[in-house]
Amino acid sequence: MTTLEQAAEKLDFKRILPILVIVLVDLMGLSIIIPLMPLFAARFGATPLIIGILQATYPMMQFIGAPILGRLSDRFGRKPILIASQIGTLAGFILLGLANTLWLLFLSRIIDGLSGANISTAQAAIADRTTEKTRTQGLGLVGAAFGVGFVLGPIIAYIVLAASGGDYRTVALTAAFFSLISILLTTFWFDETHQDDSPTVSSLKSPFRFIAMFDALHRPTIGFLLSIMFFYQVAFGGYEQLFSLFTLTRLGMDATDTSGLFALAGIFIVVVQGGLIGRWSRKRGDRWLVILGVSTLAIGLIGTALTPRVPVPW
Repeated sequence: MTTLEQAAEKLDFKRILPILVIVLVDLMGLSIIIPLMPLFAARFGATPLIIGILQATYPMMQFIGAPILGRLSDRFGRKPILIASQIGTLAGFILLGLANTLWLLFLSRIIDGLSGANISTAQAAIADRTTEKTRTQGLGLVGAAFGVGFVLGPIIAYIVLAASGGDYRTVALTAAFFSLISILLTTFWFDETHQDDSPTVSSLKSPFRFIAMFDALHRPTIGFLLSIMFFYQVAFGGYEQLFSLFTLTRLGMDATDTSGLFALAGIFIVVVQGGLIGRWSRKRGDRWLVILGVSTLAIGLIGTALTPRVPVPW
């Protein structure tokens, strides 16, 4: 094997470090809020049905906004779109922190969702900076940064809740602070990764159309993977968004306790995504990883459903 071939198989960590740090900071802000949103809404008298609709608002708006922002990032570059999405996230968190009615909670999630291309754009930047042989490892490190954020975010939420006497608004404004840091990092540290060798062709590229998504479903491999991702996200997203309500009503755990469980989950994400994904991909292949991931999610969901109604001692 030549030196060039060896270099092609080795991930250049320095080139993707800014992206990983930005993802980490973004996820710290996001994971501060996730355990608290259902309980935050409940304080305004929201029923479980309304809370479910509120939690669905963000991914629904993201479904509309992220593909459009993704196409725009192909045309105008990753950096401006990443900054634009982060500004939307910042505005959503600030509005959440100032909210005094339920409809403002909905508005904050709509704004954040429509601009929610942070992670997908970061993943596209990783794809720009890696080769075919190092891409899985690079995306695995994004997952590891995601996990670290999920560890630190709930810990920060715990500290802020303890210091503020359980004030959820202070937690939301803390998330806004991390979003602001993310904007500054992207502005002054992140270098554009998207290089279009044919700007003329890029300028003629048609705007995003939702019909293109249905066209993609008819492509054998892409359609199959998109279907898997859809059902996976339906299962995991619903579990994640309503988990704090489950722990409250089933086990009597408050926001602080649930934040600890999210931190524990983040530790497992760091270990698997950061240390094992790249190794397993090279040894067993991506198909085996997909089967493993979906299977373990199913086992976890079944185990959660079978958790007995036993309040925690405290």
